[in-house]
Amino acid sequence: MNATARFPPFQPFPAWTWQVPEFFNIGAACSDAHLGTEVENRIAMIVEDDHLGTAFITYSQLAQRTSQFAQLLRKQGVEPGDRVLIRLPNSIDYPTAFLGAMKAGCIAVPTSTLLPAEEVLYLAKDSGAKVLVMDKAMWPQLSPQLSSHRASHVADTADALSINLILLSGEGPPVDSDAFKVLDLDPALAAITAWSAAHATHANDPAYLVYTSGTTGYPKGVLHAHRALIGREPAAEYWFNFDSGQVDRILHSGKFNWTYVLGSGLMDPLYRGKTVIVHEGKNDANVWKHLIAKHQATIFIGVPTIYRQIVQKTTTTKVDVPTLRFCMSAGEHLSDDMLAAWRTRFGMDIFEAVGMSEFSYYLSQSIHRPIRAGSAGFAQPGHDIKLLNADTGEAVAPGEEGMIAVPDTDPGLFLRYWNLPDETAKYKHDGYFFTGDYAKVDDDGYLWFLGRRDDIIKSFGYRVSPYEVERVLKSHPGVADCACVGEEIEKNKLIVVAYVITQADHPVSADELLTFGQQHLAAYKAPKRIYLAHDFPRTKNGKILRREISPGMAVTKSG
Repeated sequence: MNATARFPPFQPFPAWTWQVPEFFNIGAACSDAHLGTEVENRIAMIVEDDHLGTAFITYSQLAQRTSQFAQLLRKQGVEPGDRVLIRLPNSIDYPTAFLGAMKAGCIAVPTSTLLPAEEVLYLAKDSGAKVLVMDKAMWPQLSPQLSSHRASHVADTADALSINLILLSGEGPPVDSDAFKVLDLDPALAAITAWSAAHATHANDPAYLVYTSGTTGYPKGVLHAHRALIGREPAAEYWFNFDSGQVDRILHSGKFNWTYVLGSGLMDPLYRGKTVIVHEGKNDANVWKHLIAKHQATIFIGVPTIYRQIVQKTTTTKVDVPTLRFCMSAGEHLSDDMLAAWRTRFGMDIFEAVGMSEFSYYLSQSIHRPIRAGSAGFAQPGHDIKLLNADTGEAVAPGEEGMIAVPDTDPGLFLRYWNLPDETAKYKHDGYFFTGDYAKVDDDGYLWFLGRRDDIIKSFGYRVSPYEVERVLKSHPGVADCACVGEEIEKNKLIVVAYVITQADHPVSADELLTFGQQHLAAYKAPKRIYLAHDFPRTKNGKILRREISPGMAVTKSG
């Protein structure tokens, strides 16, 4: 899309030329590639753990440790293309396993430590993982279910696990298992004193498999190639704003299992020789000030909820974090009032990006053009995004909503949905990946993200984006968070309603918020009911699950 703006007269972004080599390996690019350079002895990652304290690893050590992990897999008979399921907290062992698996030519499968045993079993079966890397402290809860699904213990082989090897991270006595070969990771790695070079993967070979919410009620796997790392290169300039004059230290508030964090908090910074800082422990708004100051972080990456907590629950100002020069956000929309509050408190912007599991972050705000509050910014150069009429396939005019479509030649695009050929064919055809997300572009070239069609509320002939309603309601000083959904009042008749969590120190009634919406939104967009709630159902990564919101969770309502 990268259109020249009409007003103000922006210059077009420079043309982007992709340089995708025939052979490329993410694991090697994030570790071995720095050997023999000035980066070699630089700290690659710092992990602050509430219970274990501070741990760090240099690039030289990371290259060795990931090579040892790859060799350990080879030694245990794991072959290129085999899947390695990773269920670890934020720790040095996470990049060890994630990058090391890819250096062996395997497919890394990151998962959340918050998943219950049933969900871990589903992912293990669906991915056909041969190896599970997990924290030893979690073994007692997971081992009974894992053992009961070994091939020798189930009548239906289709219901059996393919896992043969379990690698346990962390302290504790050795673990015995009749069902699996179980090794303690640290001594197993220490025993590896020689290793082969990273597997010579092609850029288009599978590298990692992430799971996202599926339409069937089960998570669906999204398979990415090694070229995905190259596909995110535009973000380094048009979102991150890395400083060539200093070694940026990037503090990320998220967990590595999330696609957003795997890219912005692990692969992308390590690829460029930066230092990454992550936290493992209780979510406390004050911890971010402490970590920024302690480790002299220059870039902070979070989600709107984290920024909101810092503003509302701490007294932190720029004086407390003098090294901080740049802030980034993704995962959900940052409200206009929160951006304004951050600017007032810190004198800094927060630069947003929009992405998805299939394509990572590709729309973003950047220092190259002014932030227009509420807008997703622009498509990064190199990503030739189109807004298309879903019925005709024709490009839509400025101001009209269209489905975001990505050329299937974009190196950042996923390979396919795992074990779902029909789902892949449904969204990848005619030279494009049809994302299912809708947006519109204004006369100045700014993109306004509208969400998925199934998020769009069709109310009395009008199409209402819940994100637009939420953005307006969040501008009220009494609103801490909100979610807009459609409520069926009779068959095939939906009204726009909003659920609101109010600020503890700024009480406001549902009726007041109803009036506020009517004053600041078009009549067809304004919520017809406001419900007040204490909390919302959310995903493991904190995103609101709109489909699970219902009046039963409200403590009061308007009217």
